[in-house]
Amino acid sequence: MKKKSFRAKQDNSSLNFFKTLLTSLAIILVFSILPNSVSFIKNNFKSNEVVFNSSKQSFNEILDKQNKKNKIIKDRFSWNIFEDIDVFGKDEEDNDPQRLSASTIEELFKDNGYDLDTVKKTKLVNVGNQLTKLPKELKNIESPKKRKKLFIKIVLPLIIEENLKIRFDRKKLFEILNKNNTSSRDKAWFELKFKQYGIKNNDLAKLKIRMDEIPVSLAIAQAAKETGWGSSRFAQEGNALFGQWTWSGEGIKPLEVEKDKKHKVAKFKILKASVRAYQRNLNTHPSYKEFRIERAIQRDNDEKLDSLKLVNFLEKYAETGKEYTEVLKKIINQNSLTDFDDVDILPTSLKMKNLI
Repeated sequence: MKKKSFRAKQDNSSLNFFKTLLTSLAIILVFSILPNSVSFIKNNFKSNEVVFNSSKQSFNEILDKQNKKNKIIKDRFSWNIFEDIDVFGKDEEDNDPQRLSASTIEELFKDNGYDLDTVKKTKLVNVGNQLTKLPKELKNIESPKKRKKLFIKIVLPLIIEENLKIRFDRKKLFEILNKNNTSSRDKAWFELKFKQYGIKNNDLAKLKIRMDEIPVSLAIAQAAKETGWGSSRFAQEGNALFGQWTWSGEGIKPLEVEKDKKHKVAKFKILKASVRAYQRNLNTHPSYKEFRIERAIQRDNDEKLDSLKLVNFLEKYAETGKEYTEVLKKIINQNSLTDFDDVDILPTSLKMKNLI
């Protein structure tokens, strides 16, 4: 028993000795490599710090440049299309990044197969129009036929797109009216549209009459007449396609105007804003009440909107009255503009990329 006990004690001592030896060796090893490790980490940290600082500086420079660029983009490209304020100063106009040349626009249209004869056959416009200004060269195109075609190509998608918005709203209007119950969302939508169309007392009958499209042929004819097919100063400088007057908003003063008249021709930041203001004008102004009634009668009789009939109710649009409406009829007939009345735009996924 004593021998066995001695052996057990002897085995424990040996084990403890080896543990102590291994621990000592480990400590020696750590302290031998620690200085080099600390030096490596320290140097590597400094190296990374230099790289980080360099990257941070470079990033900040890029960020500063991008912020400056974004500010320019924001100043020039962000707007509320309901405001009648020009985006560009006079000094910047010659270098306007949004004004493409006539030749560039023609080339873009050609590359995308946008041709008026094809549009008349297919009843489809295959481009989404984001042109914000008319080309300066438009007024210098000697061929009247060529100038008219380019003008129509530019304004046609704008007019159709704004009409489509009204069409979708009108469809939603009747869908809601056919419901058994009106939701809170529907009521909020009605409130918005009553305000948009200048209607008081929640008059649904009046909303149905006012919320409707303007025939494409009529809109093109009026734009052509008011701008001289895109060559007028008001169209070139103020994106004013329909010669609307303003007494309080931003506008361009006519060169020849009677002293007792204070009006200006309203100007817009983009062409599309001019189209929308024109539609709102015909759909809300008291002067065109008879125009809207005639349009509603055509709708009730399931007729296609007839611009040659509707134009008779726009005598108050110009000081020349009846003569003005006869000129519009002539423009519509001579240029076969009614061919565009039933034209639609291809879905967005099939359109050309946005133009500047």
